[in-house]
Amino acid sequence: MSRENVDSRRAAGLRWQSQAVLLVFVPVLATWVLLTAVQAWGGARGLVLQALGISAGFAALVFALRAATLGAALTGGLFTAVLYLATPGWYTALWPLLALFLLTWGATRFGRKRKEALGTAEGKRGRTASQVAANLGIAAMATVPVLWRGTEIGQLGPVTLIAMLAAMAEATADTVSSELGQVLGGEPVMITSFRRVAAGTDGAVSFAGTLTGCAAAAVVVAVGMLALPVSRVNAGIALAAAIAGLLVDSLLGAGPEQRGWLNNDAVNALSTLAAAVLALLMMKWV
Repeated sequence: MSRENVDSRRAAGLRWQSQAVLLVFVPVLATWVLLTAVQAWGGARGLVLQALGISAGFAALVFALRAATLGAALTGGLFTAVLYLATPGWYTALWPLLALFLLTWGATRFGRKRKEALGTAEGKRGRTASQVAANLGIAAMATVPVLWRGTEIGQLGPVTLIAMLAAMAEATADTVSSELGQVLGGEPVMITSFRRVAAGTDGAVSFAGTLTGCAAAAVVVAVGMLALPVSRVNAGIALAAAIAGLLVDSLLGAGPEQRGWLNNDAVNALSTLAAAVLALLMMKWV
């Protein structure tokens, strides 16, 4: 059996992990948005309508740009509503989310012909719902337990904001490093052995890809620092945690993903979780 057929069978066998990622995030967040909208409808109807309008507009934009499938665009719209309801107004988490989208969308389209020749280009329909959930689910979920404990909308503490920002920055770094590394980075090496491997190999890294990924994470954190009540020290923590999460992503790719234990959606979800948890741990140390 060819390597391509083996990889296809492995991907099909691990498809349940992508479905699990969706089931972990989407029902919980959809329920939270519904309950929040019902609760706030009487006294903050305008806020609910703003959240619905912005999320619908974002979903339509993403779908129109063919950056995602319809299901993925709707999933992104749900996460947008969560983040806006958690941080409403002009100073909102939607600004770093927008930075994430623009950076990853641009990186995905940069050098597409070379990626198509390598066989690593993203599908022409864009990202799937499970890919969106794997990259944004942790950032959105970070706000929900806090708000369910009675914290008022728009009053998130620094711990929650840093965990959310670290997860966003890691997701950005992962996509940008992978997409641009294939075009700019030359022949990558496996992170665990430094052996040269083909572009697109799970666990492979390149200097240019890693550098651009870290720079993209810094942009997301900088936008978050401008848009949210985040100090420079806490922004530095978020960036450090995001870069550490990028390292976790590569290690998971070189280990469990290479062995067929995890698929890419599971790796991405775990990496953003690692970034958020590391940010929380570092905040205790500083």
